[in-house]
Amino acid sequence: QVQLVESGGGLVQPGGSLKLSCAAPGSIVVAHAMSWYRQTPGNDRDLVATITNSGRTEYVDSVKGRFTISFNNAKDTVYLQMNNLKPDDTAVYYCNGAFGSDYAPGLWGQGTQVTVSS
Repeated sequence: QVQLVESGGGLVQPGGSLKLSCAAPGSIVVAHAMSWYRQTPGNDRDLVATITNSGRTEYVDSVKGRFTISFNNAKDTVYLQMNNLKPDDTAVYYCNGAFGSDYAPGLWGQGTQVTVSS
């Protein structure tokens, strides 16, 4: 099963930017789609953005125009560029995807904490 590793989180002021990375060596380049999710304490993990292997992207309304999902096949990595961050974006961010012939998800990683605060 695919193991995913997220990185790039941190503390940023409102209006600031962060770029998250998700690595899964040998797997992202063959995934059908990859997504970023976020979770706050006591709440479910919510879908934030998705990119298909053809490059089509989708975003939840609250991040449209501010977040950009992309992948680098050469580095076998998926990114989430987050601009104009707001306190409501504070969460643990996770990545996952649809892998293999059965479009199965990978193992959830530890996630990366994003905190937006002044």
